[in-house]
Amino acid sequence: MSRGPDVTTLLERRLLLAGQAGGHGITIDGIESTPWASATFNGARHRVRLAGRATAELEAWLQALPEAELPLRGHLVADLALLSSETDGDRLCAEIEVLTVEER
Repeated sequence: MSRGPDVTTLLERRLLLAGQAGGHGITIDGIESTPWASATFNGARHRVRLAGRATAELEAWLQALPEAELPLRGHLVADLALLSSETDGDRLCAEIEVLTVEER
């Protein structure tokens, strides 16, 4: 019996859907995930590199991303931070950090 996709895959899919819903054709250029735990929660910390066509709208979407709802089956997005964003020609590259915790 399959348990379904892991949290890293769920996060990647949700970010792509959120970008698409905002009208931004973003790509995920890489995700690095490491397990994370506190005294009461288990989860993972994810560093995500994404890119898209450099527009003011994409930059605004990235700035608003920390407040966005990103539902993930069996997990909660506990924190999301925009670490960096830079334009290289007509391409905007950004790095975000996301903390997910398992729902109980």
